[in-house]
Amino acid sequence: MFRDLSRPIETGMPTYPGDPEVTLAPDATHEADGYATGELRTGTHAGTHVDAPRHTLSDGTTIDEADPGRFAFDARFVDLRALAPREAIGTEALSGAVGDGSGTLGDAVDLLVLRTGWAARWGTDRYRDHPYLTEAAAAWCRDRGVGVGLDTFGPDPTASGSGSDVTAASDEPDGTPAHDALLSDSLPIVENLCGLDDLPTRFRLYAFPLRLRGGDGSPVRAVAEWERG
Repeated sequence: MFRDLSRPIETGMPTYPGDPEVTLAPDATHEADGYATGELRTGTHAGTHVDAPRHTLSDGTTIDEADPGRFAFDARFVDLRALAPREAIGTEALSGAVGDGSGTLGDAVDLLVLRTGWAARWGTDRYRDHPYLTEAAAAWCRDRGVGVGLDTFGPDPTASGSGSDVTAASDEPDGTPAHDALLSDSLPIVENLCGLDDLPTRFRLYAFPLRLRGGDGSPVRAVAEWERG
C-alpha cells in the first residue's frame, strides 16, 4: 500500500524562517482563456523537501548531480515522541530508539525516518521548537551510511518564533553541524514529513526531487510503500 507523507504546496504555507514565501496562483483560466495554467513561486526548501550537499557546503554537489535512484530509500521508522521542545537527540537516545542499543540497523537500511510528533504543530510558532540531532548523533548516522527523514524543519535547531515560551539551552549549537555531518558524505535529509502515524518498522520511501540545475534542494512528493499485512 502507499501513503503520501508530504505537505501540500499552497499559498501562505509555513516556511523556514527567512525563506521565500510560497504562492500558487492561476495564470490562465478556463473562463478567460479556455484552459488552465498556474504560477508557482517557492523556495527550494519549501514544504516536504530534500537537501542537497550544496545546501550547507559551498563545495557540495547539487540536486541535479545526484543519481535519481538515491531518492528511493529503504527506510526504518524510529519513534521518538517522548521528546521535549528543543530537546537534543543524542547518540544514546537514537541508538536506543532504533532497537537493542547496539546500533544494529539490519540489512539494507539507508534512511531513518524519525517521528518526533512535531508534525502536529505545523502552522504554529511552536513548530520551530522541534527536537534536533546532536552533531554526534548525526555522525552516528553517517558512520552507518544512513540519512534521516524528519517531521520537523530539519536536524539542526531552528530559531524560536515570537509566540514561543521555550528558551533555547545555553549549549544549543549554532550553525548546521548535523546537516554538515550528513551532507559531507552525501547522505539524504528529508524534511517536513507528515502522516507518520502507524507506519511499519520497515518500508520504502520515494522522495524524488525536481531536476533543478545547480539546486541546493527541492520540494518532493514523499510517498511510503509497504506490503499490506
